[in-house]
Amino acid sequence: MTAGDPIDDEVVVVVVTYNSASLVADLLASLPTGMGDVPWRLAVADNDSHDGSLEVVRELAPAAVLVPVGRNAGYAAGINAAVAATGVGRAVLVLNPDVRLMPGCVPALLEALALPGTGVAVPRLLDGQGGLVPSMRREPTIARALTDALLGATRAGGLGALGEVVTDPSAYDRPATTEWAEGSTQLISAECWAACGEWDEGFFLYSEETDYHLRARDRGYLTRYVPSATAVHLGGDSTTSPRLWSMLVANRLRLFARRNGPVRTAAYWLVLLARETSRGVLGKQTSRAAVRALLSPPTLRAARGPEWGA
Repeated sequence: MTAGDPIDDEVVVVVVTYNSASLVADLLASLPTGMGDVPWRLAVADNDSHDGSLEVVRELAPAAVLVPVGRNAGYAAGINAAVAATGVGRAVLVLNPDVRLMPGCVPALLEALALPGTGVAVPRLLDGQGGLVPSMRREPTIARALTDALLGATRAGGLGALGEVVTDPSAYDRPATTEWAEGSTQLISAECWAACGEWDEGFFLYSEETDYHLRARDRGYLTRYVPSATAVHLGGDSTTSPRLWSMLVANRLRLFARRNGPVRTAAYWLVLLARETSRGVLGKQTSRAAVRALLSPPTLRAARGPEWGA
């Protein structure tokens, strides 16, 4: 890792922090072996942390480019700010602060990124206990949302194309292309970045990677899963935090609205509302918060979609 302007052969490593002091040190420690012999440059965008996140980075990675955003502007805004400060280089590696790269991860991703038509490469993900994280996804549809509502995401994934999440463990033993992937660790080619432009800051948190990968696909770029590359993702608390879960559900609706018309979006909204209401009745506080979010005027306005008057 060197200072100064990036050169074409460098991978720009982008990390977005928000009160991540307890996590980012282990990520930084994993970068040298994870990057292997690939030239790289680290850029950390901080969304107004109050726990000394930037001070930790400054101490442990003094050559890093530090980008204080000045407010909690969201994950996509942090990515955009970091790239604006450094440039794209050979490729952009986007990492959550709770990721730890395993040795040789990025060289394997770069090898896959060189395959024709590839715009994004993602690794095999493990959780903190070494278990597989099902990270490959299919595009959200009404049928998939309905199957999820009736059976749950894990069981729906067992029905093949009717599930949004690819849950078959054997699918993660071989290279594959996927419509989108969990976004904690992803390598984006310079060409794909140029074609797709910046990340959409309207999502703030959740669904921004879905939007980006689907936009890449729209422009002819594949998202490729690489089992020979491995990273650990400790994971967040979106499934247990009512605030985060409601944001996740609202942004799923917002994403769907941007890619579909009003009739299909209304149907998708009804399926999401029915799913969260049924689970809220059973006492799930996360789902009760999601129902409130789905019925809120800001969510309903955003769900109208920009192409028809949001």
